[in-house]
Amino acid sequence: MKAFTYERPATVQDAAKLAAERPNAKFIAGGTNLLDLMKLQIETPATLIDVNRLPLDKVEATQEGGLRIGALVRNSDLAAEPRVRKDYAVLAKALLAGASGQLRNKATTAGNLLQRTRCYYFYDTAMPCNKREPGSGCAAIGGFNRIMAVVGASESCIATNPSDMAVAMRALDATVETMDPAGQTRRIPIADFHKLPGDTPQIETDLRKGEIITAVTLPKPVAGMHIYRKVRDRASYAFATVSVAAVIAGAEGGKPSAARLAFGGLAHKPWRVAEAEEALVRTGSTDEAAGAVLKGARGYGSNDFKIPLTRRTLRAVVAQATRA
Repeated sequence: MKAFTYERPATVQDAAKLAAERPNAKFIAGGTNLLDLMKLQIETPATLIDVNRLPLDKVEATQEGGLRIGALVRNSDLAAEPRVRKDYAVLAKALLAGASGQLRNKATTAGNLLQRTRCYYFYDTAMPCNKREPGSGCAAIGGFNRIMAVVGASESCIATNPSDMAVAMRALDATVETMDPAGQTRRIPIADFHKLPGDTPQIETDLRKGEIITAVTLPKPVAGMHIYRKVRDRASYAFATVSVAAVIAGAEGGKPSAARLAFGGLAHKPWRVAEAEEALVRTGSTDEAAGAVLKGARGYGSNDFKIPLTRRTLRAVVAQATRA
């Protein structure tokens, strides 16, 4: 591991200032992703800014009837929070489907949103990767790409976003709150927070230099059955091959009256397509809904199976809501 300096700022704005002033600085909270990347020298920060003592660890009700989740709320605490379990069950289920109990005890809300892809070639510094080294190429295209994207990819990158939590938050229309070095705050809809790769796969989020996540806000609870279905290679401690975060209302014995559908394991960001939700409500057809989700989908060999798997997973989710 390369040498680095360590800072522990007293305020959120001080943390943002440090990140803006120091070249190659990184925030650290639980470190469940960053420390692994540092050990492999994929990330080599010159400064680590420890944010653990900042007052960002509360879950609070909002005036609008929603919930404000501090950036430092641990995944295990958030999954166990009574208001989350009652009103945002899809989020609790997604959190419990991620990682291991030990990691959930350390991982934070902001850190979960910022975790980096688990692409094999991103982690292998002997192989070209445009995300790790822009302009070097994408070894996953034409390589072993079983876990890679089938929608929203580009000729520069076919990596996927690994977060379970972010998929549920996309279904719930969450908003990411930030503060910059000047103390100015910003609210970013989670639909816009993560970026598709395009020609710049190294730019993964909408965050600006020095900007720090302070909270994630959820709107009023959404009525309906909350489902998180994760298809993976083993029962725990594995990333999604395909996942679906769904809130489906009025499906008992027929087609839904309302539906929200977000998918993980398919793209560089949580994947939600309004046309799919509209098709499911209008026709009750999971095939038509899946067709909208997979519009323009492309397999790269080893991951071709994800396309029919997405259809089957959505069918299972809707069948579960219907049986209820």
